[in-house]
Amino acid sequence: MPIKVENLHRLFDPRSVAIIGASKNPGKLGYHVMKSLTEGGFKGGVFPVNPKETELFGVEAYPSVADVPHEVDLAVVVLPAQAVPGVIEQCASKGVKGIVLITAGFKEIEDEQGAELQTEMARLADQAGIPIIGPNTFGMANLHAELNASFTPEFSQVKKGGISLISQSGGMAHMLAFLAMKQNVGFSKIIGVGNRCNVGFAELLEYLAEDESTGVIAMYMEGVDDPRRLMDVARSVRGKKPLLVYKVGRSEVSDKASRFHTGSLAGQYKVYQGAFRQTGMLAVTSLEELLDTAKALDLCPVPEGNRAAVLSGQAGPGMAACDVSEERGLVLTTFSEETQERINVALPPLALRSNPVDMGPAWYSPEAIAEVADAALGDVNVDGVVLCIAYASANIGAVDALSDVLKGWASRKPITCCLSAPGEIWREGIRSLEEAGVPNYPTPERAAAALGNLWRYRSLAMMGS
Repeated sequence: MPIKVENLHRLFDPRSVAIIGASKNPGKLGYHVMKSLTEGGFKGGVFPVNPKETELFGVEAYPSVADVPHEVDLAVVVLPAQAVPGVIEQCASKGVKGIVLITAGFKEIEDEQGAELQTEMARLADQAGIPIIGPNTFGMANLHAELNASFTPEFSQVKKGGISLISQSGGMAHMLAFLAMKQNVGFSKIIGVGNRCNVGFAELLEYLAEDESTGVIAMYMEGVDDPRRLMDVARSVRGKKPLLVYKVGRSEVSDKASRFHTGSLAGQYKVYQGAFRQTGMLAVTSLEELLDTAKALDLCPVPEGNRAAVLSGQAGPGMAACDVSEERGLVLTTFSEETQERINVALPPLALRSNPVDMGPAWYSPEAIAEVADAALGDVNVDGVVLCIAYASANIGAVDALSDVLKGWASRKPITCCLSAPGEIWREGIRSLEEAGVPNYPTPERAAAALGNLWRYRSLAMMGS
């Protein structure tokens, strides 16, 4: 029987987890899965399964999942591939609601036996109605449920937020999670689809579209087995939640490599590009852009139009932001007469007062910088603002002065910033702004690209309305 999307709820929010193949040996993945669950704060039951052990990580162990004297919602399987079909039958008899199958050695390998094993495994799981994440996956994490069902304990340190990631690569998911930790970006779920036994991109999109803790869906994709179904689901989600996709395979070499990596259909990149556009999926071309755009969509309102203002504490960052803004479809707007007058009065001589605004000569007056930001954000001709300021001793008070203004406008217009300072300077102020919905980026180009992609998303969403 086909897997029903409602069956995924208990998989991602289980009351209890069995780790089949749990181990006390740090050289085994079963050890790291146990560590992830026990150290990640999961409040439900944790049941290690290993016939050679009576206790693991201070928790009673059992010879098989059938011997666990409690209900088991989720099973995380870390056993050799040959043992998996039998384990799925045991899980079906036990009433397990979902499986995370970390084990590799299925259709991703150049071996007919691996493909046959996956076919048999899928048949057994479908027959029992058990959704499987994997095989050949790092696992998954639901940060809001404090569930880390992966072999990476550090995933539990990722900040809770509204972004859910579906990744076809464990390496890329780890890199994205570690970038998120450095940049204070919040995630809801991190999911490694692996070979996609009976749960793939389409099923996860359907689930996440209804998931209350997911505001933005981000995908790293190499290839899919059923592109038509994925596009149909994406089309149904359009306008409900942002869908971002980073699809590799733009070169012939990487396209070929992706087919072998996960045993999937890759296909011509241009074909995918057209399909993404038609179904409202916002395509990006790097891991950083995926994270930056997801962060902006999670924190900011979507702009009503593409008219932007660039405000900068120094000329160089402002010019760089202007270039990227226009490349991303934004138009540097003309201020209204009232706004222009407020800016003229606020800024001292030598400042560039029209859009883009160079506030450099106002370094010694944080109040003037705040007045310029408030004037630009209040302009009816401005749909969004890029704000770039590099620290210097003379403008140390800039972020504090801007805080109330930016927070006051954050829910009404998108504001993307590059507030750059060494060490701990401005760190708390920047974090406070981000908590209020004002994202900060390391470079002016990335801040401008994030605002531009907010507009790109708006344009794609409007196409389906």
